[in-house]
Amino acid sequence: MSRWVIACTLAAAALGAGCSKAPSEDDCKALLDHLVDLEFKKSGTGGTTDAAKADIAKQKAAVVDAKLTEGFVETCTKKTPRSRVECALNATDLDTGVAKCDDAK
Repeated sequence: MSRWVIACTLAAAALGAGCSKAPSEDDCKALLDHLVDLEFKKSGTGGTTDAAKADIAKQKAAVVDAKLTEGFVETCTKKTPRSRVECALNATDLDTGVAKCDDAK
C-alpha cells in the first residue's frame, strides 16, 4: 500500500502549482478519490469475493483519510489550477493520463 501512497503524494505535488481559478473542495475530494482508485487499479487490486471487495474499500478509505489529514484538499484548493484537477479527473491511468496533466494550463 505504501507504493500508491507515494504515487498519490507525487501526483498531488505534480498538480500543485499556482492557480488563478481554484478548484472547489468537492473537486479536490473527488480528485483524491479518483487518484486512489487509479492507484488501486494500477496495482491490480480487485477483489473477487465480497470479503475481498470490503477489504479493498476499507484500504481505500484509510488512504483517503490519511491524505485528508495530510492536507491534500487544502493544498489542492489553494495551489492547483482547476484545469489540472479537471484533467486528472478525466485521466484513466496514472502513468500516461495524470502525468499529462502537468501540461494543462
